[in-house]
Amino acid sequence: MLLLLGGGVVANVVLAKNKGEGGGWLLINFGWGLAVFAGVTVAYASGAHLNPAVTLGIVTSGATEFAPGVPVDAFSILAYIGAQMIGAILGAGLVYLAYKKHFDATADPALKLAVFSTGPEIRSYGWNLVTEIIGTFVLVFVVLGFGRAGDGELESPAGLAALGALPVALLVVAIGASLGGPTGYAINPARDLGPRIAHALLPIRGKGSSDWSYSWVPVAGPLIGGGLAGLASTALLPIV
Repeated sequence: MLLLLGGGVVANVVLAKNKGEGGGWLLINFGWGLAVFAGVTVAYASGAHLNPAVTLGIVTSGATEFAPGVPVDAFSILAYIGAQMIGAILGAGLVYLAYKKHFDATADPALKLAVFSTGPEIRSYGWNLVTEIIGTFVLVFVVLGFGRAGDGELESPAGLAALGALPVALLVVAIGASLGGPTGYAINPARDLGPRIAHALLPIRGKGSSDWSYSWVPVAGPLIGGGLAGLASTALLPIV
């Protein structure tokens, strides 16, 4: 649901002959925020962290459960990340089906890739990495702050579903509007890598390169930012 609606708003704005064509950056920001709202809402049973960076942040924050009855251990970490990747690939594939004729009508391969994955406006891998670290730190740190306020126990589940989907959606809109310009704010390794794999595999007419030379940045940056946010939360976000 996250990638279907998130990739869908980008497709609506950038692909040719769409009713939303040219809708602009803020439409994309709000579309992604609402995609997060929908994804978190339907993933309540798992704790709704649809992002490996959030999963890692929960681990480094010292939590003992991802959701009620789901302990933090190597098996559950791998299960979450695997499911996040599968969901991202499937969501991206559904975007392609929904916009098939518009992919065909679009000449620029870069616009087609933009529906699936992020890319920098100024390619500088080190600084692009810094941007993704900062954006993801904000995401995970604030999400953990939502969960800590009134939590009462460090052992309480740290999943997003317990917070309500709306605060997280608004946070994603804020990150996109304030920090998303340089790199397109992946802030989620599965959100970028899964659709990039789908882009490489799907029979998209005139699609061009999947830009694998950049693909490590929206994976490494969010994982570093999420891990640092979890560590910082233990000192800077007291449980009240």
